[in-house]
Amino acid sequence: MDASTSSSHAYISNLIHTYGDMIYRLSLTYLRNLQDAQDVCQDVYIKLFKNMRDFNDTEHEKAWVIRVTINTCKDAIKSPWKRWFLPVADDLYSITSDDQLDVVSFVLTLPRKYRLVIHLYYFEGYQCNEIAELLSLKEGTVRTQLKRAKELLKTKMIGGVE
Repeated sequence: MDASTSSSHAYISNLIHTYGDMIYRLSLTYLRNLQDAQDVCQDVYIKLFKNMRDFNDTEHEKAWVIRVTINTCKDAIKSPWKRWFLPVADDLYSITSDDQLDVVSFVLTLPRKYRLVIHLYYFEGYQCNEIAELLSLKEGTVRTQLKRAKELLKTKMIGGVE
């Protein structure tokens, strides 16, 4: 193995170690299917390996990994082989209480566009302007989706009618 190959292996190994859990959680949140999320993770790793880049900082790198993950999820949804019948695993997030499990289970019942903004905002720590940039949306659209997602969650959690 030459120095270039060793460097490539170290690079992709570092990306997987740093972002692997995030890629998996985001894929699972987006697709709500364990096997599809695992397939997307593998596809993302391949894309990351084939398109290695140098970044100015870790935030730019993280944003790029999220964008690749989202685009790969979209590709998976368009696939004619897509199946939507398997339940989501309970270990999607680091859940430490029944209350957290309840919240995550309610989040997963939201429409995809709302699940995605909720995930990026609360679980990945992005601000609305950053989410807008990642998803190629207007910031106002992201704020509206986040507000509607919170309203839907509140309605679902207190047992109201949608």
